[in-house]
Amino acid sequence: MAKEKKGFFKEFKEFITRGNVLDMAVGIIVGGAFTAIITALVNGILTPLLQMIGVGDDGFGALQVVLNQAAYSANPETVTPIILDFGIVISAIVTFLLTALMLFTIVYTVNHIHAHIEKLKAKKAAEEAAAEPAPEPAPEPVPAAPTVEELLTEIRDLLKKE
Repeated sequence: MAKEKKGFFKEFKEFITRGNVLDMAVGIIVGGAFTAIITALVNGILTPLLQMIGVGDDGFGALQVVLNQAAYSANPETVTPIILDFGIVISAIVTFLLTALMLFTIVYTVNHIHAHIEKLKAKKAAEEAAAEPAPEPAPEPVPAAPTVEELLTEIRDLLKKE
């Protein structure tokens, strides 16, 4: 049983320290931060702008449907109205789309920069390869100096010819 726990914890440690798990965790944290920014943008800027043009008191408020209005009007203390608030859904969709657009823009930009850097590295490597002179061919081996016996043999042969 103890071996299974050691194996389990070892596997868990390997899983948690993998690069893709850490990247995913960073992505979730960054995504949460962007969601907060975009939510603030929608709630703080877009909703007041929609209020200014008269869409509703809360921006998308005109898109609410109260299902049991008659009972609510007669006795508001005892009946809780059922409200379908399409404005909140639309606001959440706008927040999601803006968050996705921002994250896509960041990922696109980073990928574009990485591709540009790789092109520059390849170009630099090609220029360096072209700038390097071609290796000179190996010089022909110099024949070894003749030995004394070879010289004497050559002199003797020359004397015989004369």
